[in-house]
Amino acid sequence: GDWDFWTDWRDRRLWVTVVPIVAVTFPAAVQAFAWGRYRLPWGATVCVLGLLFGEWVNRYFNFWGWTYFPVNFVFPSQLIPSAIILDVVLLLSNSYTFTAVAGAMGWGLIFYPSNWPVIAPLHVPVEYNGMMMTLADLQGYHYVRTGTPEYICMVEKGTLRTFGKDVAP
Repeated sequence: GDWDFWTDWRDRRLWVTVVPIVAVTFPAAVQAFAWGRYRLPWGATVCVLGLLFGEWVNRYFNFWGWTYFPVNFVFPSQLIPSAIILDVVLLLSNSYTFTAVAGAMGWGLIFYPSNWPVIAPLHVPVEYNGMMMTLADLQGYHYVRTGTPEYICMVEKGTLRTFGKDVAP
């Protein structure tokens, strides 16, 4: 969804909860098929590699090739460490139930730490025209997207929402 498209929407609340929950469904299905039919323990990883390849093709040709958004503004999330954990849990436990509980929990828990080295430089505070914001917010301020209400990104004034606890108006 949108939380995975734009770096200025990769916040510490919704991005780390919505993206892993939505992204685990297809790798789990492919993993169940590959393990149930062929006893291959790498179904989730192969699915995620295919997904990331498709996302990179989409991001490059559609976002960069057509609209010239910088690639560091629209890169996909890293899901490979999460998929490896899901496959290893199934391989070691040989149980769909344990993989659904422990593997999915590992999928969600490793998601944010594995993406943090890529996201951290975009959460650096900058001052722009007397406002304090993150570098990701500054990118969203300069690269305007379509005008429908669900795609409008409002840069919050008077707060550094990435480092504070709650968003203050």
